[in-house]
Amino acid sequence: MSVTFERGSKWRLRSLIGSGTARLVDFLYPPLCAACRTPVAEAHSLCGECWRKMTFFDGPGCAICGFPFEFEPGAGAICAACQAHPPSFDKALSVLRYDPGSRDPILALKRADRLDLVPAFARWMERAGKGLLAEADVIVPVPLHWGRLWQRRYNQSALLANRLAKISEVPCETRVLARIRSTKSQGEMPSAKARRRNVRGAFRVDPARRNIVKDRRVLLLDDVFTTGSTVNACAKALKRAGATKVLVLTIARVVRPMSSYI
Repeated sequence: MSVTFERGSKWRLRSLIGSGTARLVDFLYPPLCAACRTPVAEAHSLCGECWRKMTFFDGPGCAICGFPFEFEPGAGAICAACQAHPPSFDKALSVLRYDPGSRDPILALKRADRLDLVPAFARWMERAGKGLLAEADVIVPVPLHWGRLWQRRYNQSALLANRLAKISEVPCETRVLARIRSTKSQGEMPSAKARRRNVRGAFRVDPARRNIVKDRRVLLLDDVFTTGSTVNACAKALKRAGATKVLVLTIARVVRPMSSYI
């Protein structure tokens, strides 16, 4: 009898069985690199070649949005964009630079049903975001509009948030925040001003769930921090609902010239 695993099904199976049987599954279906699918020693990890392609943020950055600095400006330094337009979120952190090395696996999760990538990304986010998780009372993912969710069938940010909640033991609430207006892709917007206008008023906290975030510190989770306009609009909605602090954690961040953020 032959058994064919759909993408992501091995991860689902491992979550349902004991450790002994899980080892048997690994023997029959060896762990594969999260990016290129070549065999690796440990599940949910990268091979050496793919690891070298990833650029992890580990240097100095803006104390608010995390924009990477080329030199150490001193503790608490704030970038020009955050000075010109102070964001509604209190602090943002990204694990990776969004570049050719990280783009393919992120897009595979986002658009190609590669749900087996969720554990690896969540583990990296937990390691990089320990400080944010220590402050957070609840994890809230950036939501998709219902029309986009219908097309895609899942919200990758919600999957990551749920997995991160299991690792960190910080509770996750996926239905607190809603995208009430469909918006164009932020990549289509010609300027920072247009991107801010595109998502203005697009998010709302469900009135019936307002008590979940009221007087609490929220960790807002998304896959990619492009310009910060989306997470900032979400942060505004959460603050209006009574959140005392909004922290942002993403897998990756697009790094552009500072002038494009202002």
